[in-house]
Amino acid sequence: MPNAYISGTGFHVPEDVVSNDELSKRYGIDTSHEWIEKRTGIEARRFAPAGVGTSDLAVPAVEMALERAGLAKTDIGMIIFATLSPDHAFPGSGVYLQTKLGLTDDGVGHFVGCLDVRNQCSGFLYGLATAASMVQSGSVDNIVVVGAEVHSAALDLSTAGRDVASLFGDGAGVVIVSATDEDRGVRSWHLGADGRHADALSQKIWDISKRPFIPQNEDGVGQVDPAHMYARMAGRLVFKNAIERMIGALMKEFQKQSLTLDDVDLFFFHQANLRINQYVATQLGIPDNKLFHNIERYGNTTAATIPIMLAEAQGEGRLERGMKITTVAFGSGFTWGAAIIDW
Repeated sequence: MPNAYISGTGFHVPEDVVSNDELSKRYGIDTSHEWIEKRTGIEARRFAPAGVGTSDLAVPAVEMALERAGLAKTDIGMIIFATLSPDHAFPGSGVYLQTKLGLTDDGVGHFVGCLDVRNQCSGFLYGLATAASMVQSGSVDNIVVVGAEVHSAALDLSTAGRDVASLFGDGAGVVIVSATDEDRGVRSWHLGADGRHADALSQKIWDISKRPFIPQNEDGVGQVDPAHMYARMAGRLVFKNAIERMIGALMKEFQKQSLTLDDVDLFFFHQANLRINQYVATQLGIPDNKLFHNIERYGNTTAATIPIMLAEAQGEGRLERGMKITTVAFGSGFTWGAAIIDW
């Protein structure tokens, strides 16, 4: 049975840098750099321009990952696309990415399977676990795992929505999971969920149980209640559960692999809130030099945070062959996950 290792990483973020001060100056939000940075560690985020969808951001990220892996587009055996902000309600963003990569062009006809994952902040780890399992089964040699988001189009960029709007940014991160006979790769993973808190962090822009599922005025034009149009979050409940579940997921993986914290070279925590990550690290005794952060530059890019970090760390030379790393995430659902990887 082959091992499943990460052969390439890539990322792409929009050019538009929106600082904390810009939220106030550009959008009129009653907030400040000091207020946001103190509570979240975020200093800026990237916003995609109008006309750019989630699959668009993923294209250059995939191309970077393929180049780093030394693979051609036709070497891709499957696409797994994790996002909470798909291009449309359906179909999934994976098939749009497939076409934009040129895999369906005349003369190419590389009609690989496409799977979309809707697990929000933990979506990348759900996708990574799926990809690793498929590669280890011997069914596929190279799987593109994407985490990408365009949050900016669906944020309430007003004072009323500042608690959520200040957190999120746009971006795409990609890893390629490949088969190898070498003693390296994804060693183990843990996934979990607690649906009792499904409404604590949600965006109910439509309710499929309603008839019609989007209310209409007399002209038949859909009308969405602002309370459902934008994401809502029970901040304290999310904070508490994030800490408990992230620590629990890490401990399960360490017990499974008979590891101690000293065995791990780098930790990649989902970038939702720097203060949550610092608290978890303090509770576990993880030193700062073993943590990789980029939330100060990009905010929370949801499914994209971990693959963007992996790509940046590799590009900066901090992530090197032979390292043992840990990834962990928590998000809406509530869902969570962790993985141990030998790079």
